[in-house]
Amino acid sequence: MNFQVEPITIKEANRFVKQYHRHLRPVRGGLFSIAISQNGVLVGVIILGRPISRHRDDGQTIEVTRCCTLPNTANACSKLYGLAWRVAQILGYRRLITYSSMEESGASLRGAGYQFEGLNRGGSWHSPSRPREDHYSTAPKLIWIRKR
Repeated sequence: MNFQVEPITIKEANRFVKQYHRHLRPVRGGLFSIAISQNGVLVGVIILGRPISRHRDDGQTIEVTRCCTLPNTANACSKLYGLAWRVAQILGYRRLITYSSMEESGASLRGAGYQFEGLNRGGSWHSPSRPREDHYSTAPKLIWIRKR
């Protein structure tokens, strides 16, 4: 359970996400990413960026857009979520949000001190005036938050 924190570019973190994330693809962009390793082996990454919801994009809020770890790496997700909050605070952010699917327990988030905030309604970004293809699940998701 001894993790070493390492710098990683978003491009490198996305390669890890592409290879190991269960259901999401790499992100298009972000503000920064963090990696953790064990015995010199990369075991997890977390990518943070501006909030997807324009209503939350207030300059004080940052969002975890991807958290990905190797299978069976105990406590790695909680470690990454905790690191993300500490770095966000150092950078001056007042809130950190993330989302999980209804099938995920949220244990890693609770273990890192995040609070369940509610359920978003889900839905597609597609509209007749601006057609878009949905690349991800449009189902409702659980909202989690850390704040000062």
